[in-house]
Amino acid sequence: MMAEADESGFSLMSLEDELTCSICLSTFDCPVTIPCGHNFCQNCLLATWKDSYSCPQCRTLFATRPELKKNTVLSTVVETFRVRSYKTEGAVASKPEKKKRHVIRCDTCMEAEAAQTCLTCMASFCEEHLRPHRENPIFRLHQLTSPVGDLMERICTDHHKLMELFCSQHQRPICSLCLQQVHKGCSFTSPEEQRSKKEMDLREKLVFLDGKLSKNESVISQMRAMQNKLRESAIHRKSALSAGYQQMRDMMTKEENDALKAVDKEVETGEVKIRGLISKFSENVDNIGKAKEEILCLLGQSQTLAFLQTSLNLPQAVSYDPYSPRITLDSKKVVQVEAFALTFKNYLTELLKQPVEARIPKLIAEPNIPPVTPRFPRSHSPAPLAKPALKKKPQKSSPGNKKLGKSMENLQEFGVKEKPRGRPVAAEKNEVTETTDIPSEISSAEKRSDLMKYGTVLNFDQRTAHKRIELSENFTKATVSDEHTNYSDCPERFAVCSQVLASKGFSAGRHYWEVRLSSNNFIGIGLACSSIDRKGPTSRLGRNSKSWCIEWFNVKLSAWHNSTEVVLVNPNPKRVGVLLDCEEGKATFYNVADRAYPFHSFSFQSAEAVYPAFWIFSSGSYITLCKLQ
Repeated sequence: MMAEADESGFSLMSLEDELTCSICLSTFDCPVTIPCGHNFCQNCLLATWKDSYSCPQCRTLFATRPELKKNTVLSTVVETFRVRSYKTEGAVASKPEKKKRHVIRCDTCMEAEAAQTCLTCMASFCEEHLRPHRENPIFRLHQLTSPVGDLMERICTDHHKLMELFCSQHQRPICSLCLQQVHKGCSFTSPEEQRSKKEMDLREKLVFLDGKLSKNESVISQMRAMQNKLRESAIHRKSALSAGYQQMRDMMTKEENDALKAVDKEVETGEVKIRGLISKFSENVDNIGKAKEEILCLLGQSQTLAFLQTSLNLPQAVSYDPYSPRITLDSKKVVQVEAFALTFKNYLTELLKQPVEARIPKLIAEPNIPPVTPRFPRSHSPAPLAKPALKKKPQKSSPGNKKLGKSMENLQEFGVKEKPRGRPVAAEKNEVTETTDIPSEISSAEKRSDLMKYGTVLNFDQRTAHKRIELSENFTKATVSDEHTNYSDCPERFAVCSQVLASKGFSAGRHYWEVRLSSNNFIGIGLACSSIDRKGPTSRLGRNSKSWCIEWFNVKLSAWHNSTEVVLVNPNPKRVGVLLDCEEGKATFYNVADRAYPFHSFSFQSAEAVYPAFWIFSSGSYITLCKLQ
């Protein structure tokens, strides 16, 4: 039996080494296996994966996050090990021993339990040896207290006297001789008063953390409600789309499926954003809760000296107020899909009422149906069909018409490609020219080489950069973060909006530059006069008469000037070119890819120099001034 017990104990110890997570050094909890073959607790592994994905043991780097699955075999072995370990421990000791109370003995007889401690004699006494302190007047001034076991820790190592004072300047206990020598001139107080101050400070932090917790939980509740509304809205829109496509199912099956997928994609995108924010704020709640528990633990500390030597730093999460973003299904993609379905249904209804021989002329002529498709800016309108331009009386705009434009502009692919008889080709070219908003001198210059001859070198002006913006790479990269950079205050610096100007302004000639965007969301590129407001609420680019801005906000692209917005078709560029013609007072913006594709132009008049201007809002986003080659 003894041999079997020894063998069992040996096997258990060997098994414990193999079943220990190398991160937390404890037995595996929900073990998972990664591609390199190593095993870890799932929570321990996820905690190490922040910016990159690598094995904590062999440092193998993975390009994408590996899919984690529970190692069921290892989990069974771990559970068996735990059951056997508990049985082994139970055989040794059926009940855990109670923690023994620390007894302070009398320093005179070394046997009886001490009744009180004399802080003057620096010794503890039982009731028998405490009699001189109670009866002899000589000991009347001696300070008695409850039994203290850490008397030596209260003695000053330099002067061997009781440290009965606390230096507020150096945050340490001192004796009366220290106050006269090394700590001469320092402000001091008693340890009890210092403890009271620290307790008050910790209680204030506790109230502050409670407020933060309440805000975070409120925002999480709002986002979950928004998530439910998002799903309900998706169901409603999918039903409306299905009803519209039902009348033309035979020839529009593919388009209907694509439309439904567009809504699902928007819902998925919205839910991904919401889940990410919920995860972030839930993590903030956990960190704040841990800080709260640490404070409660400190407040329960009975030893004053140990309490005063502890420190607490609040988590970084308390520095940020939670926010709930506005996420809806009103993206350009979904609006266009809905508008196309309704427009094409009305168009087919009118078309199929006609005899077969009259349908081709009907395709060429403009149908008499309500306009429901999104309105396009002139600089990015689809090419018109080959037909005479028809002038119509202006109609009063309704909320639907503001959002929607001409019905046939999106249906050009379904039109007849034959040219009407008797129509000159030159008229077609003139008609296309009328729909563009590109300056005439570069209307055919789609190659970057035609624009590069006006290229100029730009740098960001640090004097104008908002304190959220950090400049790097020789002042050619501007990055925004939630932390403020230690810039000095000056009149040129933007104080309200996270904006920055280039160091060079222009009042004559033509100039071209390009910028690279980290994302097409919450970013603006434009121009600003040197007299633009820097400190007030109207200092945002495009919200005053001194600036012009192309702005990506959520999924929408808009052109702004003097607080007037024009919604544009979003080409989602990664690289944007800007051609500034000071002589004609025009600025044209290009989507730079294999060629330069113009997507908007501003016309402006300014008696002063204009500077390239930039707005960045989302933390981590950046704009880089490109080197023209």
